[in-house]
Amino acid sequence: MRFILGSGSPRRRELLAQLGVTPDEIRSPDIDEDPRKGELPRPYCSRITRGKAEATVVQSGEIALCADTTVALGRRIMGKPADASEARDFLNLLSGRRHRVITAVAIKTADHIWVRDVVTDVKMKRLSDQELNSYIATHDWQGKAGGYAIQGPAGAFIPWISGSYSAVMGLPVSETAQMLVAAGYPLYQGGK
Repeated sequence: MRFILGSGSPRRRELLAQLGVTPDEIRSPDIDEDPRKGELPRPYCSRITRGKAEATVVQSGEIALCADTTVALGRRIMGKPADASEARDFLNLLSGRRHRVITAVAIKTADHIWVRDVVTDVKMKRLSDQELNSYIATHDWQGKAGGYAIQGPAGAFIPWISGSYSAVMGLPVSETAQMLVAAGYPLYQGGK
């Protein structure tokens, strides 16, 4: 069975490698990821993930995985910051507060799509101006939901999580393994 990764994320490839899965092909779908008016973070994340799966062409004998990670502060969706100023704004909002990281995963075969989301509670310590400025200067915030990645330098800002560490990175490994097996992917037999 050919494995298609519907994501260009190097983090998702690394996390799949923990399961012994190497994509046969990468097909990153291009969809509109703008939130709808009044849309809440969890339904938004699931909708985007399903949309990515629907936009990924899968033939018989192939299985595709798509995912999306959203950072939510209350009802607010914090996507990938457009620039350093927006990254600074996001991090100032998250500083000293708990927030949620939602990662939705979709598995698609030629005739079915399964979607599941995993919600992790995360606490960010109160950031000093020096910490914030130093972090912004690393450019690690680029392309990261909420302006940070827990596995990067910002990991020093996260004293506590409740949930899946790998989901905060971009792919809940345990839940993904369960979904792949349920969808018929021979996960523990070398994938082929």
